[in-house]
Amino acid sequence: MLQASSTLYPARPRTLSIWLFAVAALIVLMVMVGGITRLTESGLSITQWKPISGIIPPLTQEQWLAEFANYQRIPEYQLLNKGMTLAGFKAIFFWEYLHRLLGRVIGMAFALPLIWFAVRKRIPAGYGWRLTALLALGGLQGAIGWWMVASGLSVRTDVSHIRLAVHLVTALVILSGIIWTAMDLRAVARHRLSTPARFTPIAMAALLLLFVQIIFGAFTAGLDAGYAFASWPLMGDTLFPANVPMTTPAWTNAVDNPVVVQFIHRWLAFVAAAGLLTLAWRAASAGARCSAYAVIALVIFQILLGIFTLLSGVQIDIAVAHQVNAALLLIAATSATHATGKRAL
Repeated sequence: MLQASSTLYPARPRTLSIWLFAVAALIVLMVMVGGITRLTESGLSITQWKPISGIIPPLTQEQWLAEFANYQRIPEYQLLNKGMTLAGFKAIFFWEYLHRLLGRVIGMAFALPLIWFAVRKRIPAGYGWRLTALLALGGLQGAIGWWMVASGLSVRTDVSHIRLAVHLVTALVILSGIIWTAMDLRAVARHRLSTPARFTPIAMAALLLLFVQIIFGAFTAGLDAGYAFASWPLMGDTLFPANVPMTTPAWTNAVDNPVVVQFIHRWLAFVAAAGLLTLAWRAASAGARCSAYAVIALVIFQILLGIFTLLSGVQIDIAVAHQVNAALLLIAATSATHATGKRAL
């Protein structure tokens, strides 16, 4: 009977979940390299988008000089890096190239196994459309990445912080979607008739707060707002510094004013933390103690890393750890949300 059942039902949900968790690990690595790329001001070193041929880096002196000449035409070089040596250019080129290469690797690591699983009929009913949607979102992410880079090639000396936020949030939406789908598949592996988890209102609110906080983190990085005040909990000598130039209309300060953005990012963290701790309590009540404890530990660590990032003057290793920990926290929060969603069914 078991052998016949296996023949009639060739889906392999557990295998698919392992594959998705591996892709998620690559995305976390991508987030880390993206953070280094941003903090080393490497993101504009490659001025062309070549999705296929761009996988091959410059190999000869002439090719390196051609790439360097392209970089020398943009405002970042002309206004900020005039006189940079070819060796200096190669150093920043490395991080942007690695970032793009990882994007291609993730695309292939998702697309090729997905095609194989589909051809072999290994995908459980109802999951094909979800996996295809995640693949499409990954393709869109590549276009968003170029849209972000293009914003810094003609007038600006850096990329748009708004486009940077869109790029980061899209990556993390994909990460969360992959983790959620992998956990649904794990449930199917345990019981063929298991239904997908759903969002509960409290879990939805907690994840929304986390994503808003991540958006302000991206604004902080894109505006270099972390350098505005290297003190905590006060900004200088006061909770909010006096005589800060404000933009009009007033709401734009929350998006474009580095001081205001840093202030919001500082204190919204505790609102988001409260939501996530509530989520952890709900997850523990649903029996998902590991996810709950992970959320609690990562929330505390994330706040400490944020404070240390400010006090260090945005030291690269601490700032990158802060960004990577945000991705890990999202994974834990997604897991906790899934647990509450399964309990609610």
